[in-house]
Amino acid sequence: MTDPLTLRNYSPAPNSHHDRVVVVTGAGDGIGQAVALALARQGATVALLGRTLRKLERSYDQIVKAGGPKPALLPFDLETAGAAEYQALDEALDREFGRLDGLAHVAGILGALSPIEHYDVPTWCKVLHVNLTAPFLLTRTLLPLLRRSTDATVVFTSSGVGRRGRAYWGAYSVSKFGGEGLMQVLAHELEGTRIRANSLNPGPVRTAMRMQAFPGEDRSRLVEPAAVTPPYLFLLGPESSGINGMTFDCQQLAPPAQAG
Repeated sequence: MTDPLTLRNYSPAPNSHHDRVVVVTGAGDGIGQAVALALARQGATVALLGRTLRKLERSYDQIVKAGGPKPALLPFDLETAGAAEYQALDEALDREFGRLDGLAHVAGILGALSPIEHYDVPTWCKVLHVNLTAPFLLTRTLLPLLRRSTDATVVFTSSGVGRRGRAYWGAYSVSKFGGEGLMQVLAHELEGTRIRANSLNPGPVRTAMRMQAFPGEDRSRLVEPAAVTPPYLFLLGPESSGINGMTFDCQQLAPPAQAG
């Protein structure tokens, strides 16, 4: 199942994620919401983590209306959360579930598209914190709960500019390079355990972040967030057991243009 084409066209059996407990960050909208809804349709209990409670409640309502397992609401600001908030989150998940079977890092911010020479320093620090340091902190905090699972998985969300740098993408590009490195280090450390770590590049998707980066783009040419959920479902489910330290594309992407 590591063939990219097969992964992109993955179609799970009904109830394939039954009894799995998965935390999804950025679950209030965009790709995070789509992943959360897809997991719930497959029987997973989803812990919806995000900054805006109103958005999380919309995801919650959609899951319940569709007959999915009752999700958990986790209002949590990755930009401002400190040690006390991370400890409280860990304790709440421990009380509610006693273990975790999956952690999907989907939340992220774009920051500014700007030359390095003129990049705003506070914006740089904010993007690196939300996109890289916060996933590290969340993973570090929740690893003991993941270790209680018989089959656990961590999925990082990557980007094409996190594999090959591109002018003006600044802190976002660097944060995604860092995320790939974090995944690889974690995967190496987890070899021989019941936890695995991998990453996915969604590619161009019709989201608010994409519109922010490409305001003049023809959005009708972009896929909806739901279209990129099959690889997430695969890597967050039991069928990906044994796949560790790998990175995949959710869409068939053209090779990057050569500079010069």
